[in-house]
Amino acid sequence: MQIDYKGIGFKCGLEIHQRLATSTKLFCSCPNVSPSDREIARVERQQRAVAGELGSTDRSSKFEESKKRRFVYVVPSETSCLVELDEEPPHEVSKEAVEIALSVARGLGMEIFDELEPMRKEVVDGSDTSAFQRTIMIGMNGEIEVNGMRIAIPFASLEEESSGIIENNDEYALYDISRLGVPLIEVDTSPDIPSPAAAKDVALHIGTLLRLTGKVQRGIGSIRQDVNVSIRGGSRVEIKGLQEVGVISEYIENEVKRQLALVEIMAVLKSRKASVGNPKDVTSVFSGTASQLIKRSLSSGGRVIGMPLYKFEGIIGRELGEGRRLGTEISEYAKMAGVKGIIHGDEDLKGYGITEGELASLHKSLGIKKGDSFILIAAQEAQARKAAGLAASRAEMAMTVVPPETRAAINDDRHLTRFMRPLPGGSRMYPETDARPIQITKALLDKADLSKPQLEKEFSALKKQLGSEKLASEMIMSPRLQLYREILSSTKVEPSTLANVLLQKFTELKRNGYDADSIGAEKLAHVFGAYSSKRITKQAIEELLKRLSSGGEKNVDMLISDGLERFSREKVISIIKSEFKSERPEFLKKAIMSKYRLNIDGETLESVTSCL
Repeated sequence: MQIDYKGIGFKCGLEIHQRLATSTKLFCSCPNVSPSDREIARVERQQRAVAGELGSTDRSSKFEESKKRRFVYVVPSETSCLVELDEEPPHEVSKEAVEIALSVARGLGMEIFDELEPMRKEVVDGSDTSAFQRTIMIGMNGEIEVNGMRIAIPFASLEEESSGIIENNDEYALYDISRLGVPLIEVDTSPDIPSPAAAKDVALHIGTLLRLTGKVQRGIGSIRQDVNVSIRGGSRVEIKGLQEVGVISEYIENEVKRQLALVEIMAVLKSRKASVGNPKDVTSVFSGTASQLIKRSLSSGGRVIGMPLYKFEGIIGRELGEGRRLGTEISEYAKMAGVKGIIHGDEDLKGYGITEGELASLHKSLGIKKGDSFILIAAQEAQARKAAGLAASRAEMAMTVVPPETRAAINDDRHLTRFMRPLPGGSRMYPETDARPIQITKALLDKADLSKPQLEKEFSALKKQLGSEKLASEMIMSPRLQLYREILSSTKVEPSTLANVLLQKFTELKRNGYDADSIGAEKLAHVFGAYSSKRITKQAIEELLKRLSSGGEKNVDMLISDGLERFSREKVISIIKSEFKSERPEFLKKAIMSKYRLNIDGETLESVTSCL
C-alpha cells in the first residue's frame, strides 16, 4: 500500500529520552547504577486524580483513577532513599547532569534560559511514587539538519527517570525504584517530520548527538523514542516504548494505516446513521447455553450484558492492522474494567458455542435486525456494566473521531500498537515548590560550548582515524560509538579492527542468538588489550565474545587460558614437526589452520611455512 504522506496531512514528531551516565541521581546522592541490590521493603500506594494549577483535572489522570489499581514499589538498599519514596524533599540538583544537558542543548543550537525552573509533571501509570516527575526545561528554539531537512527542536528538558516495571496486571503494578530519579534528557522535535523513513533518520541523528557527549548510558532501555503521529481527519496519537530505532518507521507506517482505516470506518458509520444502544441484561437468553465462556461466568454468579450497535454490521470486524480489528480496540477499552474481553456480532459465534436459537433470541431481546450488530460481556454484574460503558464510549468514538490516545508498542514482528490510556491534556504541569531555581552563569555556558557535540567534526575525525568514509559513517551512527571510544582510549588496538568487530561481528553474534551487547566495556577492553598485546589472534576475538556473552563466572583471562592463547612462532614450528611432518606442502597451511585457526595467526603461519 503506497501512501502519499503529504496528501493525507501526515504530521509526525519525536520525543527522544536518553539516560545520562552521571555519578548520582538527579535530586539525591544515590548512585546512578543498578547493582544487584538487596530488597529492604515494599511500599503500596493508590493514586487519585487532582486538579492542576489552573483548576482542571487531566483526562488521563481521571481515566487511570477509574481503574482503582494498586501500585507496589520494591525498595532496594543501595540505589534508593527517602527522596525516591517521596518521604523527603529533593536535594540539590546534580550539577553534572545540568552541565551535560546544557552541552546537548548547545549542540542542538538552542537558546538557554537565564534561570531554570524545576517543574512537576503528572505521571498517571504509577511508575513514580509521588505521581509526578520532576522536569527542568533547559532550552528552546533549536534546530538540526538531517539529509537536507531542517527539523525544529522546540524544547529540551532534564528529567527524572521512572521506576522499572516488574509485573503489571488489572489489579496492581509492581515496580522497582532502583532507576527512579536517574537523570535523563528529553529532546522534542517539531511535528513536521515528512515521512516514517525520515523519522528514523531524525531519531538516529539525535541519538548520535547524545552519544557524542560520551556521558550517556548504553544498553536496551537507556534510550527510548516516543512518537506522535496524526493525519487529516485523524487525531494525535502518542506511541510509547520504542526502544529499537530500526523499527520506528514500521510502527509509524502502521499507525498511519490504522488511522486511515478508522477515518474510513467513521465515514461509513456516518453514512449509515449508525448509533449505539443502551446496555441490557440478556442473561436469560443464555440460561441453558453450551458456551463454555458464558457458562463459566454464570456459574460464579455473573451476568451477561448485551449492547446493540445499530447499523454496525461488518464494521466491528474491520481490520486495522494484522490480527487487530475495531473489535480489538473496543475490547481493550472494556478490559479496563477487569473483564477478559468481549464477544461481538462480526465474530464466528459458533466458535463460542452460541447457537442459532440463542442468536435469534438475543436479536429479539436487544431489538436488532439485519445490518445491526452487538457486543456481549459476561462477568460479575457491576464489572460487566462498567465494561459495557467503556465499550460503548469506544464504539461511539468510532462514529465521530479517531480517539487521541497514548498507545504502547506491541513488541513483535507486526510492529503494531495497543491502547494504554487517553492522551494527556495540558493540565498536568505545575511548579516544583521544593526545589530551587538554577541560575545559568556565563561560566556554565562557556563550558557547555566547549563540550557540545558536533557531528561534522566527529565524523571528520573518525574518517581520518578509520581511513574509510563508509566505516566512519556506520560507526558514528552506531549505538556502540561510545563503547568504541572508551575501548580505544584504554587499549592499543587498531581503530579499524575495533570498529569492524563492534559493527559487523556484534551484529552477526546478535543474529545468531548471542547477547554480545551485554558484555561490559571493561571486559571488552580486556579482550582487545589481549589482542593488541598479541596474547590472542584476531580469529579468537569472536570465539571469546561468544563465551563472554554466554554468561558464567569465568573472566577474560580464564577463558583465554582455556584453549584460546595465541601460539608463539616456536610453538608453531614444534606443532608442525610433531603433528604435520608427513603433510604434503600444498595442504600444510590448510591442515594447520583447520585445527588451530583460533591459536595461530596467518602472518606467523606464513612466516614459518615459507622457511620450511
